[in-house]
Amino acid sequence: MKRDGRGLAHNTLEEMRILAVQRMAGGEHPDDVAVSFGMHRSWAYKVRAQARGRGRGVRALRSSKGTGRPRKLTRAQEQQVLRWINGKNPMQYGFDFGLWTRNLVRELVQREFDVTLSLASIGTMLARLNLTPQKPLQRAYQRDPEAIGRWQRDTYPTIARQARKENADIFFWDESGFRADSVHGRTWAPCGETPVVERPGQRQSMSAASAVNSKGAFWFATYEGGLSGELFVTLLKKLMFNRKKAVHLVVDGLPAHKKAIVKEYVASTQGKLTLHFLPGYAPDLNPDELVWSHVKRTGAARRPLQKGEKLGPRIHEQLAQIGRDPKLVRSFFRHPSVRYISDL
Repeated sequence: MKRDGRGLAHNTLEEMRILAVQRMAGGEHPDDVAVSFGMHRSWAYKVRAQARGRGRGVRALRSSKGTGRPRKLTRAQEQQVLRWINGKNPMQYGFDFGLWTRNLVRELVQREFDVTLSLASIGTMLARLNLTPQKPLQRAYQRDPEAIGRWQRDTYPTIARQARKENADIFFWDESGFRADSVHGRTWAPCGETPVVERPGQRQSMSAASAVNSKGAFWFATYEGGLSGELFVTLLKKLMFNRKKAVHLVVDGLPAHKKAIVKEYVASTQGKLTLHFLPGYAPDLNPDELVWSHVKRTGAARRPLQKGEKLGPRIHEQLAQIGRDPKLVRSFFRHPSVRYISDL
């Protein structure tokens, strides 16, 4: 059985061609040369004919990179596609969908350049432009970038300096809710067969509040239902119980945090507790959000409750484990969105 040269590397075929011509020039018959390489006899004749002629010789036997089918878009046009997509919304170009897909990119290319590309070609071009499909982060359009910049640049450093002057602690506070029937993450299963995860039929729910400190301190409390001003005061009293140092507590703008009863309690502490409010619609500035993300990725959502197990004790124990791990608590402050936090 003769060898198929298409299965050999280009550099190997190049060496075989050059060596074959040299052997034939030395007097060997083309049939013998072809047999020694395991190739069809016609291969040796084609190689010899390829090398004949003025100005050809060995140069004609060199391997050259195949050009393939020429691209329909120029390099400049592909860069224009990158500028259209990177950081932009399809709705800015008249589409009624807010996320980029290969179909939308193909429609845009056809509309602007009058060039039709297949979905596979669109995907190859996007990969060449170093663009990959990713789950976007959600940001409220009501966010005020200037207010966020002032918080990071001026407001928080001022709070940190004041706390240092008073020998006080800074905590970031947040609340979250948990459900026994929520499932986060993914698992493996045969293609086309959606996996089934067993969970309790009862819709157990639980709420929790926590406060986190960049030095590794952690406080939490669990409760049922939503947060009211009265409940917030009750939780604040638990936070401040037997606390020797003053506390600067950073919270978001939840209405319950701004009730009159809350202001009255804070005033009654005579400076022992001070509340500071984050800019609106900027939860990414609060490291306590990362606590909830960690809990929901690793807790009941990842290992459903067993028969007879209650959600409340499960959440309480997981939060207690976080409190026993100051290194983990400090790690929440290393996320890029909260690196502005420092002990000045």
